[in-house]
Amino acid sequence: MAEYRNSAHGVFDIKYHPVWITKYRYRILRGEVAERARDLIRQICHAREVTIVRGAVSPDHIHLLVSAPAHLAPSKLVQYIKGRSSRRLQEEFPNLRKRYWGQHLWARGYFCATVGAVDEETVKAYIENQRWEEDDQGFKITAPTEP
Repeated sequence: MAEYRNSAHGVFDIKYHPVWITKYRYRILRGEVAERARDLIRQICHAREVTIVRGAVSPDHIHLLVSAPAHLAPSKLVQYIKGRSSRRLQEEFPNLRKRYWGQHLWARGYFCATVGAVDEETVKAYIENQRWEEDDQGFKITAPTEP
């Protein structure tokens, strides 16, 4: 059963699976650096009202499964996490600053997929089984209501 979240005007369950890697795929996320990266990601997510369902810090990449508020785009979420964590990790671990002299700890880009309780085929079938009056390239109009 999905755990729905509420905003002032909506009810939603939005989950993302973002993944990103270290620059040059260097295996730097070990020991204290990995623990601090995990703590920073937790803090950043908490500040943005993002719930971490699951997460994993591997030596050269991060996997998250998060539940996000409806107003937060996945691109912005990853931007916040990567930007703030990179800056703080390089401040706190001088050896990272030497290795990443361009101030970029993470590689450009990321992967993100949505995750849901209902798959695409179920939603398509539900929409397809509604009563329709007109079909225009898969975007239908329901039968008009009586005046």
